[in-house]
Amino acid sequence: MNSTDSRNTETATTAVNRRSWPWMLGLDLVLITVFAALGRQSHEHGLAVTGILLTALPFILACLIAWAAMRAWRRPGQLWPAGIVVWLVTVAGGLAIRALSGGGTALSFQVVTLTVLGAFLLGHRLVWLVVSRSAGHRRRGIH
Repeated sequence: MNSTDSRNTETATTAVNRRSWPWMLGLDLVLITVFAALGRQSHEHGLAVTGILLTALPFILACLIAWAAMRAWRRPGQLWPAGIVVWLVTVAGGLAIRALSGGGTALSFQVVTLTVLGAFLLGHRLVWLVVSRSAGHRRRGIH
């Protein structure tokens, strides 16, 4: 493969990546909500929609702030820096907002939050990266 082919593939991948940002942001927000629902279920707080959304809200707000600060819509499928920063700001910002609003932030909750949101927010980006690279290799005839 020559450098022109590489640049054309990179340009095509970037264009697809940029068009995918609403889906990537939506998936981030859904996964944060799933995290909140799982936590509420495991602590027997009930699965009322309003309760789940109130639990998720600090992390959703932090995620939106991270997306805006990183301009993550430019390359939403990137692990670094966009994915890592979105994950860490979502966790740190969400915990801070939760603490300021009187919610619990025990060390065990912090560890679970960091771990689960890391798996969720980075996991789908990793899948995206593997699939998009695989598709790029198939387009170029590389196996």
